[in-house]
Amino acid sequence: MEVAFLKTPLGLAELRGDSEGVSSIRVLDHTDMPSHQIPKSLQEPARQLKEYFAGERSSFSLKTNPQGTEFQKRVWQALAQIPYGKTITYLDLSKSLGDPKAIRAVASANGKNPLWIVVPCHRVIGSDGSLTGYAGGLHRKKWLLEHENPIKQQSLFEN
Repeated sequence: MEVAFLKTPLGLAELRGDSEGVSSIRVLDHTDMPSHQIPKSLQEPARQLKEYFAGERSSFSLKTNPQGTEFQKRVWQALAQIPYGKTITYLDLSKSLGDPKAIRAVASANGKNPLWIVVPCHRVIGSDGSLTGYAGGLHRKKWLLEHENPIKQQSLFEN
């Protein structure tokens, strides 16, 4: 397993993977960047993340290899279908998987998502529109949603 680090506006991202694909991307709370070369297997994921943060990318095309249960992988696949700039509720996500009563299990699988940003668990919100439950911290979830859907300000004096 190879490791790379990438500075982002939300902290230091740690990428892990190999020739089978990216197995995890997570944000760290510390900002000390280890000096290292990005391994060949992680250069493309690092490039795509840089483009995302620069506002130049709205979807990812990466070979991924996340580790989890079959149920978790089903939830992560459903998360990957949420369009850029859009949100879905935990209940709607549960319904899309065929079981509205599985909301707690879906929320748990969402929280165990190993592919930060690439599998956009930040796009799942509470039924009341609140920014609930985000492993990376609600401040990061808010930043990501604003990054993906910036409010366009209009001048009062535009014709």
